[in-house]
Amino acid sequence: MSVYDERPWLDRYGQQPPEIEPAHRNALAMFRAGLAQEPDGVAVRYFDGVLTRAELDAQSDALASGLLAHGVAPGDRVAAYLQNVPQFLVVLLAAWKAGAVMVSVNPMSRARELTYLLEDSGARVLVSLESLYDEVARDVVPGSAVELVLTTSELEHQTRHDPRLFAGTERQRHEGTTDLAAFIDAHRGQVPPPVTLGPEDVAFLTYTSGTTGVPKGAMNTHGNVVFTATVYRDWARFRPGGSVFGIAPLFHITGLIGHIAVSFLAPMPLVLAYRFEPAVVLDALAEHRPTCTIGAITAFNALLNHPDFTSDHFSSLTSVYSGGAAISPTAEKRFLEATGLQVHNAYGLTETTSPMTLTPFGTPSPVDPVSGALSVGVPVPSTVVRVLGDDGHDVPLGEVGEIVAEGPQVVAGYWGKPRETEASLPGRSLRSGDVGFMNDDGWIFIVDRKKDMINASGYKVWPREVEDVLAEHPAVRESAVVGVPDEKRGETVKAFVSLHAGREATPEELIEHCRERMAAYKYPRQVVVIDELPKTVTGKILRRELRGS
Repeated sequence: MSVYDERPWLDRYGQQPPEIEPAHRNALAMFRAGLAQEPDGVAVRYFDGVLTRAELDAQSDALASGLLAHGVAPGDRVAAYLQNVPQFLVVLLAAWKAGAVMVSVNPMSRARELTYLLEDSGARVLVSLESLYDEVARDVVPGSAVELVLTTSELEHQTRHDPRLFAGTERQRHEGTTDLAAFIDAHRGQVPPPVTLGPEDVAFLTYTSGTTGVPKGAMNTHGNVVFTATVYRDWARFRPGGSVFGIAPLFHITGLIGHIAVSFLAPMPLVLAYRFEPAVVLDALAEHRPTCTIGAITAFNALLNHPDFTSDHFSSLTSVYSGGAAISPTAEKRFLEATGLQVHNAYGLTETTSPMTLTPFGTPSPVDPVSGALSVGVPVPSTVVRVLGDDGHDVPLGEVGEIVAEGPQVVAGYWGKPRETEASLPGRSLRSGDVGFMNDDGWIFIVDRKKDMINASGYKVWPREVEDVLAEHPAVRESAVVGVPDEKRGETVKAFVSLHAGREATPEELIEHCRERMAAYKYPRQVVVIDELPKTVTGKILRRELRGS
């Protein structure tokens, strides 16, 4: 059966389960342990700005005291509508110190999306960038439950403003809002009363992408956060003495755990660069010399393809992980050739508080000889991963089914949605919606999203397999494969492809490339070459936006 037992694997590769310190009953205690260890240590580097752990503690104390004075009570929600700025960490810690729950809001959210998130979460406080308040939130807040709006600027905590990101950016004051820095200064020196947070208390709400309905607020608990941060520290080797580069958005579960939480735990500095702009990121890597990071392979590819890239940009890194988007064996090889580093795979969802499987540090992921898929790793310790058939029973090893996970990282449920919780998280066992298989050694291979399967003349075609074959063509930078209606076949395979700069390939050439390498029912009958594929802010390609193209 496709049920993973970690013990033989741990013995074979010399890995140990993550070691969770008894004092770390919640994520706030995790931060405070790092603070006690090195109070003057750097918590955040943001361009030329530095925030120490002691100052981060003092600012979050003041903000928490102010929130409590304004009536925020334990369990209330505080929404953060921010880019990758130091204030994100201040808000997160302050929410915890007030006994509140932080609501993580995608800064790309527009009025309709922000309206839904504020309404669904019932947030009483909104902390927003001034620019986002001006563009979006000012029209949304009046109809919401928000009682206090604190605004801040991306120009805070730095003096050298990069013209590539901040040209023309000025401070903006808006009626009905309070400046975050002034609010903190007004409560400077105040310390909130002790708060009791248990492992099952919700640390933050992270909203799913809503690809199969409205977004749902996953209730990531303090116990979830502590466990997965420890996995990154111990298994991925995000260790003290180095620093972690925040290439993923902080609002996303990867950024919340693989950047913020592990930087609290290690402890080590977190390097931020506002948002992903390849040239700016390359300069930040060269300036700050981080030792570890995790991001989407699409982001890494953008760096490798930038004209300013050299292998020296990655020379300080010792541990590089990728999650959020599938990696092809070709992409893994190109990364190794370009940087000299092994990019390790990680796989998880919002509902698993980041990783549920991981390629242990220093161990290359195997490639399945039949499908050509690169493994996403083995289940992390204390985690049970199963592969289930349509009948709900375990399938034999090597057979394809839905990936299901149970473990300390699985969320308690969806905020205010008991029916959806029971459907996707029955008994706190996550039905991932991803289809894959497990080999004899416990390695997990993801085939695709269950809903993306193409039925061509009665044959199953998984887009991921076609995309991996397209990736082998030297001109192809990225691809996305979807099923489109076809009178004869029911559905047929259509590929959207973007090319490397300076390379050329015709649709006919790409179709022939696939036809020579795949069964007749699998290769794409239609190929469209476009400049850029649509993506989420975390780098996932949006197939749904291509289906009607």
